[in-house]
Amino acid sequence: MDRIPEQALDWHRAGKGAALASVVETWGSAPRRVGAMLAVSGDGELAGSVSGGCVEGAVVTEALDALDSGRSLMLTYGVADDDAFAVGLACGGTIRILLQPIGTEGGLPVETLEALCRDRAARTPVAHVIDTETWEGSLAGQADYPERFRSDRSGMLEDQRTFVAIHNPPLRMTIIGAVHIAQALVPMARIAGYEPLIVDPRPAFAAESRFPGETILDDYPEEALKDRGLDSRTALVLLTHDPKIDDPALELGLKSAAFYIGALGSTRTHAKRVSRLEGRGFAPEEIARIHAPIGLDIGAAGPAEIAVAVMAEVTRVLRRGA
Repeated sequence: MDRIPEQALDWHRAGKGAALASVVETWGSAPRRVGAMLAVSGDGELAGSVSGGCVEGAVVTEALDALDSGRSLMLTYGVADDDAFAVGLACGGTIRILLQPIGTEGGLPVETLEALCRDRAARTPVAHVIDTETWEGSLAGQADYPERFRSDRSGMLEDQRTFVAIHNPPLRMTIIGAVHIAQALVPMARIAGYEPLIVDPRPAFAAESRFPGETILDDYPEEALKDRGLDSRTALVLLTHDPKIDDPALELGLKSAAFYIGALGSTRTHAKRVSRLEGRGFAPEEIARIHAPIGLDIGAAGPAEIAVAVMAEVTRVLRRGA
């Protein structure tokens, strides 16, 4: 997770003063998506970015002025084709930026920024909602903007005055079973923006040499996930094919808010799995959360292609829902 709001808060607490700039709309080519942030300290220090370098200098100047005036404002910049080409874009465009000094009467209240940072630290999905006419702001949860949270999509609402900045925790993928499929899946997950965790109590599988540089917990899921947990930004992938290992992880997953639960195995294997879970008291609608056989049906053959199918299904569920 970037630490841009946290850095701005640190600068404010240190007495330097700070302002937060957020991209609220773009037209044409844009190197940073809506919701991208730049923090500027009263000493001119920067954290983050709102463009590829085209407008940062102008935003810093406006930020220092805003710290003096105490007022929030909306900035609009047009990027010429020549300037766009210089930072690697095919053509220019227009960008609108919301700029708020922190802790001033017309800016971003410190209490709001502190609450936002607390939610981010706790991995709680949170939206910062700002009325760009009155500059009043509030924090909202997933129930208020479910589609925006699912798609990680900040932006202006239809009223063209309310900006919703989505702050989703980083994605995680908890993989039960350090098997061959996992060796292909882990790098794919990293490329897609997930932080992988591999859990396997079998020493021969849970070897660092098989997953260089990755976090591996050589314990049973019920112990390994005690402190880690499974939240709404976590995909749970079960690959061991061993009920002694998979079933406890499934039970944890079904009791959690994990957005995706998938289990390796044939239709017959899954039928037996369903029977065991029913015997443990899980209702049919709970068990229906499990994607099994795991992965999209693309005719995958071999560990690498199965990993592709799993990654595709996880992405579909994340973006479109189950």
